[in-house]
Amino acid sequence: MYSTWSSPNPVLYGSGSSKSVGEQLKRLGCKKVMVVCDKGVKAAGIVDKVLGYITSAGIETVVYDGALSDSPDYTINEAGALAAREKVDGVVGVGGGSSIDTAKGVDVLLSNPPPINQYFARPGFPPAGDLSNLKPLVVIPTTAGTGSEVTPGGACADTANNTKENFVCPVSLGIVDPELTLGLSPEGTSTTAFDALCHAVEAVVSNQPNEFSRLFGMKAISLIGENLITAVRDGGNLKAREALHLAATMASMSILGPYCNIPHDIGAVICMMFHIPHGVAVSACLPEIFKFYAPAVPQEMKDIARALGGTVADDATPEEIGRAAADAVFRLMKESRLPRLTRFVKSKSELLTAVPKIMETQIFFFSPRPVTAEDITSILDKSYDLQLQMEQQSAQPV
Repeated sequence: MYSTWSSPNPVLYGSGSSKSVGEQLKRLGCKKVMVVCDKGVKAAGIVDKVLGYITSAGIETVVYDGALSDSPDYTINEAGALAAREKVDGVVGVGGGSSIDTAKGVDVLLSNPPPINQYFARPGFPPAGDLSNLKPLVVIPTTAGTGSEVTPGGACADTANNTKENFVCPVSLGIVDPELTLGLSPEGTSTTAFDALCHAVEAVVSNQPNEFSRLFGMKAISLIGENLITAVRDGGNLKAREALHLAATMASMSILGPYCNIPHDIGAVICMMFHIPHGVAVSACLPEIFKFYAPAVPQEMKDIARALGGTVADDATPEEIGRAAADAVFRLMKESRLPRLTRFVKSKSELLTAVPKIMETQIFFFSPRPVTAEDITSILDKSYDLQLQMEQQSAQPV
């Protein structure tokens, strides 16, 4: 089997790189840009810094700070209408994945009639809309998670159908400045890092892998395994922040061919059904998914377990490999203080109501094993018990 790896857009990486955004926009021919963000990033002062870098280069700015989690369609349509009225000739996304997805949606609507909903796409289908005339799009992530700076598309919540959808929108330039993540909370650090971890794992175990995906994916897993706890415990550790930001970018590069599978297929549904942060939703079932993967891709899971600090014998059986990988990622979830699934879902029976929606809307195309409703039920069932166990262990006195 083989898959195609798509080389991403240009990326500037390094502490302080965001200071060059004004000059980069001038090179792209921009004279007036919309800066898209959420209110939290705006309140933190990050956006004001970016605005200063842009205006000092002689470029006008319009700010839309209404981006929301999971980038609802109505916010993209609202921001797109504002951008059209203001006649901007470029878009800058500043913030986490939802702000960048909103910026990508705005860029699509600057060259195509609204609403964004008519441009939803699925893997294997040609993109809807005219992408030949898009305005320059620069994205500046302030979290080390989604890796949206190197993905040629965005995600959007279809609020009428309560589903998470995707659309195509290439990036002109990504600017990855780890200094912008120094103020990220411990919870925000772990939540976004686990999104990146899922990207990398899903690329490595895919049924259509390639050498590029494996190289980027395994390096990203190692960087997260080696640096996440440090960044959670010491948010000002720039070395750890640089490693996580590099991991997030490489993890997204790793899925530019294989794409995602079980963690994101489950996460896309439970995220919307139970209003769970994306990074928590996609990673909540990782230990059980690792056990499910192991019989199909034992060598890959052995490598992943070791990259996360686990110990696996060379002659371990697939079942033993699955347990070792599950234990390693479970330990990382606990030590990084990843929010519990049980915070958002009241009971196991409530969680299991997601199974029909998962099977109806997700295709599991890149999974290393065929997936049935019984498999998903078992994964969710055992994962809920494991999350309860994690919650009980965290409550015990040290």
